Amino acid sequence: MTIESTAPDTRAALLRGLCGGAVHLPGDPGYDEARLPWNLAVEQRPAAVAYPASVDEVVAVVRAARRAGLRVAAQGTGHNAGPLGPLEDVVLVRTSAMRAVTIDPERLTARAESGALWLDAVEAAAEHGLTTLHGSSPDVGITGYTLGGGMGWYARKHGLATNNVTAIELVDGDGEVIRTDEDHHPELFWALRGGGGNFGVVTAIEFRLFDFETAYAGMLVWDQKDADKVVRRWAEWSLDAPDEVTTSLRMMNLPPLPELPEPFRGRQLVVIDGAVIDSDPRAEEILAPLRELQPEMDTFARVPTASLVRLHMDPEQPTPAVSASTILDSLPDPAIDTLLALTGPGSASSLLFAELRQLGGALGRPHLGGGALPMIEGQFVLFNIAIAATPEMAQQGHADAKALVDALAPYSTGRHYLNFAEEPVQVGDSFPARTWRQLKAVRSIVDPDGLFVANHPVPRLYENGLPSA
Repeated sequence: MTIESTAPDTRAALLRGLCGGAVHLPGDPGYDEARLPWNLAVEQRPAAVAYPASVDEVVAVVRAARRAGLRVAAQGTGHNAGPLGPLEDVVLVRTSAMRAVTIDPERLTARAESGALWLDAVEAAAEHGLTTLHGSSPDVGITGYTLGGGMGWYARKHGLATNNVTAIELVDGDGEVIRTDEDHHPELFWALRGGGGNFGVVTAIEFRLFDFETAYAGMLVWDQKDADKVVRRWAEWSLDAPDEVTTSLRMMNLPPLPELPEPFRGRQLVVIDGAVIDSDPRAEEILAPLRELQPEMDTFARVPTASLVRLHMDPEQPTPAVSASTILDSLPDPAIDTLLALTGPGSASSLLFAELRQLGGALGRPHLGGGALPMIEGQFVLFNIAIAATPEMAQQGHADAKALVDALAPYSTGRHYLNFAEEPVQVGDSFPARTWRQLKAVRSIVDPDGLFVANHPVPRLYENGLPSA
């Protein structure tokens, strides 16, 4: 449904004509389409939406916004747009036109412009027999995913994507282009890797590639009548699993939609998917305790790593959804009882899925030379999501997602994996106190006037003349 746009902020008129005319203000014919994030359940109404196609155009937009007294928020796809908050005085810089990806097979690195999607980099790397630390969805943007952490199918072996970044280029609050790496602006380089989009408009990211092109990967599927034994076995197995394997477990309640694969359509399922970076015999040995439970479907096999970007079957079109998330320190039997009661057979849950992602391994150890998020403490990330096609569905879905998080609070670390936090949270609670102070100090130096708006904000040391929390 199209909602009538508000009148344009007169200050935003200063941006007209920039980006070859690809600037939309409220009331313009293209504004209502331009303002939409990937998550269609999120309502965002910025003062202007700009689509730069180059670094020079990003510079021009940032400088014009500053002169106009407006703030700036960068957005690639808008997968995690919910926490951005009111945008009435914000220029939304959509970077989707900047999607070039360059592979350096000799240095085992890639350079991706800020609007590039993971599918862009995965396919480019595969042409050279190389693999990226991509996420579970082909249309998630590399930049947002990476600045917030980046936890994919190889994470327990190679860590978070953000700690495998070698350089980041951005436009700062003065409209200057800065290149950061371990030797240039190292404090800013540290903060960007885990501190999100608080420090400028990122225009490109360089990151490591890995010299393998296949993995033993796939999924195991059971009907939810087997959920009790499957969840308990996986929870126990995952604690001692070697670093070479990374998996997730989902309690899925799938609607009878024609676009779903026939074996999944309209069913309640338990799905374990993931990848093993090892030989076939070793992978089979690792997965044997799970296969003993006789899944009705077992697709694990040697496959090209490029195919794993679609393994999770995440939707590839903008979708209205609501969710809730937390990090769990453990999953003992009482926690499993709660999970099954709220999501399993007979629960009448509106959740499309309740997902547990396996932590540990390299994710649980500080990454040498890592950034502000060198590791994730805990055993599992819990992420619950429901489709929000109507206001009533959104209300019920959010209630069910939050109810599960609240019920499992006794087993939570009290922190969030911010890439999965799709509503406002206490961002500082997700970092150690020393890290949080350092992030605020870097923000105070590189953005002293508070020009930039991020979905998970890092405040300056002093906001409105008072010390920030």
